[in-house]
Amino acid sequence: MSQSQRFLVTAVPSRRDGLGSNGMQNGDSSVQETESTVPILEYLREPNKYGDGIPKESSPFINSTDIDKGTMYEGKNLALFEEEMDRNPMVSSLLNRLANYTNLTQGVREHEEAENNEEPRRKEIKAPQMGTFIGVYLPCLQNILGVILFLRLTWIVGAAGIFGSFWIVFICCACTLLTAISMSAIATNGVVPAGGSYYMISRSLGPEFGGAVGLCFYLGTTFAGAMYILGTIEILLTYIVPSAAIFKADDPSQETQTMLNNMRVYGTCTITLMATVVFVGVKYVNKLALVFLACVILSILAIYAGVIKTAFSPPDFPLCMLGNRTLASKAFDLCAKVSTVGNQTVTTQLWRLFCDSPYLNATCDEYFNLNNVTIIQGIPGIASRVISENIWSTYGSQGELLEKRGLPSVPASESAANTRLPYVFSDIATYFTMLVGIYFPSVTGIMAGSNRSGDLKDAQKSIPTGTLLAIITTSFIYLSSIILFGACIEGVLLRDKFGDSVDGNLVIGTLAWPSPWVIVIGSFFSTCGAGLQSLTGAPRLMQAIARDGIIPFLRVFGHGKANGEPTWALLLTAGICEIGILIASLDSVAPILSMFFLMCYMFVNLACALQTLLKTPNWRPRFTYYHWTLSFLGMSLCLALMFICSWYYALVAMVIAGCIYKYIEYRGAEKEWGDGIRGLSLNAARYALLRLEDGPPHTKNWRPQLLILLNLDSEQNVKHPRLLSLTTQLKAGKGLTIVGSVLEGTFLDRHADVQNAEQNIKTLMGLEKTKGFCHVVVSSNRRDGVSHLIQSSGLGGMKHNTVLVAWPELWRQTDGPTGWKNFVDMVCETTAAHQALLVTKNIDSFPTNQERFAGGTIDIWWIVHDGGLLMLLPFLLSQHKVWKKCKMRIFTVAQIDDNSIQMKKDLQLFLYQLRLDAEVEVVEMLDNDISAFTYERTLVMEQRSQMLKQMQLSKNEREREAQLIHDRNAAAHPSGTDRLSVSPEGVHMTWTKEKITAEKNKNKESLSPEGVRDIFNMKPNQSNVRRMHTAVKLNEVIVNRSQDARLVLLNMPGPPKNRQGDENYMEFLEVLTEGLNRVLMVRGGGSEVITIYS
Repeated sequence: MSQSQRFLVTAVPSRRDGLGSNGMQNGDSSVQETESTVPILEYLREPNKYGDGIPKESSPFINSTDIDKGTMYEGKNLALFEEEMDRNPMVSSLLNRLANYTNLTQGVREHEEAENNEEPRRKEIKAPQMGTFIGVYLPCLQNILGVILFLRLTWIVGAAGIFGSFWIVFICCACTLLTAISMSAIATNGVVPAGGSYYMISRSLGPEFGGAVGLCFYLGTTFAGAMYILGTIEILLTYIVPSAAIFKADDPSQETQTMLNNMRVYGTCTITLMATVVFVGVKYVNKLALVFLACVILSILAIYAGVIKTAFSPPDFPLCMLGNRTLASKAFDLCAKVSTVGNQTVTTQLWRLFCDSPYLNATCDEYFNLNNVTIIQGIPGIASRVISENIWSTYGSQGELLEKRGLPSVPASESAANTRLPYVFSDIATYFTMLVGIYFPSVTGIMAGSNRSGDLKDAQKSIPTGTLLAIITTSFIYLSSIILFGACIEGVLLRDKFGDSVDGNLVIGTLAWPSPWVIVIGSFFSTCGAGLQSLTGAPRLMQAIARDGIIPFLRVFGHGKANGEPTWALLLTAGICEIGILIASLDSVAPILSMFFLMCYMFVNLACALQTLLKTPNWRPRFTYYHWTLSFLGMSLCLALMFICSWYYALVAMVIAGCIYKYIEYRGAEKEWGDGIRGLSLNAARYALLRLEDGPPHTKNWRPQLLILLNLDSEQNVKHPRLLSLTTQLKAGKGLTIVGSVLEGTFLDRHADVQNAEQNIKTLMGLEKTKGFCHVVVSSNRRDGVSHLIQSSGLGGMKHNTVLVAWPELWRQTDGPTGWKNFVDMVCETTAAHQALLVTKNIDSFPTNQERFAGGTIDIWWIVHDGGLLMLLPFLLSQHKVWKKCKMRIFTVAQIDDNSIQMKKDLQLFLYQLRLDAEVEVVEMLDNDISAFTYERTLVMEQRSQMLKQMQLSKNEREREAQLIHDRNAAAHPSGTDRLSVSPEGVHMTWTKEKITAEKNKNKESLSPEGVRDIFNMKPNQSNVRRMHTAVKLNEVIVNRSQDARLVLLNMPGPPKNRQGDENYMEFLEVLTEGLNRVLMVRGGGSEVITIYS
């Protein structure tokens, strides 16, 4: 929308509301239409005309835009839903948008309009009018028929024979036919905007696959441009203007290298010229498309006309043969050894090429002396029996002479022919798989119709029909051409790639009628036009990928000229195309682009098969003649053809695609396109979860599946981020991790805080590289929220088995016992749920993921065995770089009756069987008398607990009195609503007057001087004294040996069964860990988590 321009949409009430046809009520007449007023129907029909015009993928319609929040709604019949209409528009609005939907192509056409449009507002968008024939069939025909047909098909027939060539064409055409069926299903499953095949693959397989295959398709299209340009230069320098070559070869053996250098120079100039034409204005390329198409059609008609003419009047293209060897006719003028001039016999140019002098007594090549020179017809015609000679293959090696089977030949004694002699040699080795790679680019181009979907009147009907008809037509042309070439042309001429034996004529041109120049000129303009179209289409494909934002470093190529022309992408395309030009050999470039196209087609088939098998609700293509088996067969055929063409090129293409995939996965922007890979992941997750329900995991498969309970501040920021650092060090991305937190209140009031908290936690998880899920719940109090998380986190068999939490450092300063009570309740609940518990003390001093300990120890104090988790955790930590250089030490406690030496041996053997490397030490704790310090500390603890209880009772009493006053007032003055719903007899008085008086007297007694005196005269409980004694003595031993340890792990004792002493339990744990830097208290879940067995 233009700056500061807003539209007011007003609803016109109907006559049924008492208004006239003009009608506004008096109150509405005050509305001043100072802003632009737009009729509602006009706005709904063309929302992009008044909006920003950016399509929203999340909307079911491409051009849908959000209606202004201030829009008034028609009528009062839907007043019940009016508060929802700002985000859920009326059905009538959506249907109106659908009926008037237009999809303007984001390609050449819009750029032309942008260049020609001088007005500030857009032109009226006309409905697309292209039908199947013009919009799909002809573009596909033009893209499929091209350079390989004119320059290499006759050579392929000569080398592979009719039978082998038929199989090559059949396999390649079957591959594209199956791909077209899959593509038709995808293209008719909704609207396909600009981007064509890239859009289809990316939206079906996700951003990772879409980006990887989209770039491969872009590279294929770019190298196709290089191949067409090389074909153009080959036609120019070989058949049109051979004298234009810059480099000349003095030695015939250097002709191939010289030709490649000429191709590089002319190719570079051509790519520069074509890129300039595309940059100046693609509309000129678009206008010439019809000319290029006419050249292709006329050339093919000329070939068929020439075949028909050979039946009654074959053209005269003689081949000069020496024995059974083919001679290059450009080197001599007469196919004879000698000629008669008058009555005198004189030698010919051919004689002088094979002999050392022009005289009859000269010394000549041995093979030349032994064999005669004969002339055969290069094109004997369709009525001849030459087809029987061309059925089977005649593969050859590089540098091999072209020999005709059946002609008499006397072999010479020399092992190899001299390359200086005027023979026709094979420039490269030929074999079946290599010919497949060279031929496959001639069947590409099936995506041309889907790329123009925006110009079609009915894309969902035209794309399948036009594409399939084009493939059937071109397959017929190729297959019939193979048979006709083999039936009309001599085998050695078919294998003569550059027409050296027919004075440098294009082999397929020798067959054409009325003149070979029809094919030469037609193929020249056809390949030139195909190169221009590649340079036009490839930059737009790169621009579409760049604008999707899935590959960050490619975003610069999404920019261009003011009219949207992809200038930077055009420069990149020209640069990559130059790489193909520098390769210079058309036969070497063709397999490269075959790999990229085959990979693209393979993933089109995969996308169709995946969507069909997943049966997603949105998969409803209008093209119904598809099946997942056909798509799977097409995918398998594409993969097989990749390795048939060239296994090393196939591996390189897969490595490139794999690197792009991993890069997008690691660094790319996250996109949710409703793709099939996500659906496949959901199905796989469901299957795995159902399998996990079968039973608990085996001890060998056990690993801590963590639920991390975080505390948040008032701004929903994490208080202890080092908990996530420890999680990453402990998990290394393996297993399940759920990060949970609790907000107090109601969800209706705090849902915005929940989203903010989840976003903050996910951001921190990303910084700490913690891979897992985030779950924030809202509860009336923290204790219930934690209980809900412990009970319900996870899904099915994928549930947590361990809870990680930070020690409440300020539990003594907390107002009331809520803090430590919540903690003790959480310990009890994890025990009841058979879940392990990890409690970190001094969590803020734990290392970050960037720190590295150069040494030190991880000390384990193994006091009781509760499943072996205590020994498994340090092993998992030692796998991370932070703790990798720390050594493990295990301490265990021996009582007075234990044999400490035997205990140490047994523990060492046990650790050996567990495959754990650790130092072992047995600590003897003698049964000492309870010290005065222990006694005094226990007494202070109990006095504090008693005082807190009395203070809490006083607080409770005040609350109860307030509640009693409220209940009395409610009973004396009930509201109207209360009178209807609750009778006075239904009020339940928990506290009677007598109970309150008794409780008040009791509290007064407890707070009286006598009650306070009793607190200071009390004696400690003997059980508490013993517990405190254990805590003090253990703490002394642990601090003595592990004060300098990097981390101390020890068994966490459980709370007492008698819940009256919960507050004392916190004090015992505080005493047990006093004086230690980093402590991880571990409480097992009651099951074995480590085993000595394999």
